[in-house]
Amino acid sequence: MGLTNDSASASIWEPNFDMSEDKQKESTINGTITEALPNTMFRVETANGQVVLAYLSGKMRIHRIKVLIGDKVLLDENPLGGKLRIIKRM
Repeated sequence: MGLTNDSASASIWEPNFDMSEDKQKESTINGTITEALPNTMFRVETANGQVVLAYLSGKMRIHRIKVLIGDKVLLDENPLGGKLRIIKRM
């Protein structure tokens, strides 16, 4: 009366994405904080001279990492465009 599911044990789920370091490095940008805005939003000047809007990542909010004007930061680029995410204070 035992139930066996041989088909479930035969199929193994494997993720279908590649998070290699090369791909991760391509999507990051260096920048400098130029203006602090409400709700942990910042105006950042990137290394190539563009001024963009960025928000603080969740891990930085949880660990209460302070970001001040003039700090150099690492930004993560969103593939859909829009705002960038600050992921590291350097």
